[in-house]
Amino acid sequence: MSRESAGVPAASTPGPDVRAELDRMAAAAAAQAGAENFPVALRLLPAAPRKALVRVYGFARFVDDVGDEASGDRLALLDAIEVDVRGLWSGRATLGPVLALSGLTGTVPQQALLDLIEANRVDQEIDSYESFADLIGYCMLSAAPVGRIVLAIAGVQSPAAKAQSDDVCNALQVLEHCQDVAEDARAGRVYLPASELRAGGVGPADLTAPVASAALRAVVRTQVDRAEALLAQGRPLVRSLRGWARIAVSGYVAGGLATVAAIRAVEYDTLSSAVRPGTVATAAKALKTVVGR
Repeated sequence: MSRESAGVPAASTPGPDVRAELDRMAAAAAAQAGAENFPVALRLLPAAPRKALVRVYGFARFVDDVGDEASGDRLALLDAIEVDVRGLWSGRATLGPVLALSGLTGTVPQQALLDLIEANRVDQEIDSYESFADLIGYCMLSAAPVGRIVLAIAGVQSPAAKAQSDDVCNALQVLEHCQDVAEDARAGRVYLPASELRAGGVGPADLTAPVASAALRAVVRTQVDRAEALLAQGRPLVRSLRGWARIAVSGYVAGGLATVAAIRAVEYDTLSSAVRPGTVATAAKALKTVVGR
């Protein structure tokens, strides 16, 4: 829930310092977008949905960059982005990454964009999650909205498809947290369930060690198993889709399954080396997802 929808008024016009920093972050995000390696599935899509998804990706990246890297009061910056997103539907948006979504206001749900902003507000105020359920609550803001936007652009309104998409997106977010344990810890954030880390005797120093301890690997394994179970919802979801949406979603599911395999291949030690699935492995998983074998 956004601050405005919770009854907290948002300023109508950001101050000059806020606007200057947002413009700087928008320019940086635009420059970075040109160097991004977008998923293979995204590059294979027809021009219209591909352009729409690239714009959505650009917005999400911009919001994440503000939440992670911006100077000054990040909550004020995020509030200003929310004002701009709300203004998009009435022709009052002025920020580049928001304006890029202008042609999608009849398709993309506003709440999904606001949830992505809210996830970054949460990151400013919460640095750990007690339980896996708490972590999934965060993922419902940070990851699930992206899947819902993809479905909206594809014209899919089925509640079952949305629920399955939520599971897939949340699984992808959990896997990313497993990959980035040390990076997150150095940034002051811990996304592995705190209760499970305590139960295993995993301390803060263990999260940034050169090699993952057996106890930490056990916690990571539990999250990977959970993510794989959530990804199982990807198969019926893919089967229910048609056209480019089926290609895109199968790519996302395949990427998740390939990541599960890659993490298992290093025996859940994601500290000693970067764990990234290969293109061939991902393509093979995508094929299996599509054909149902």
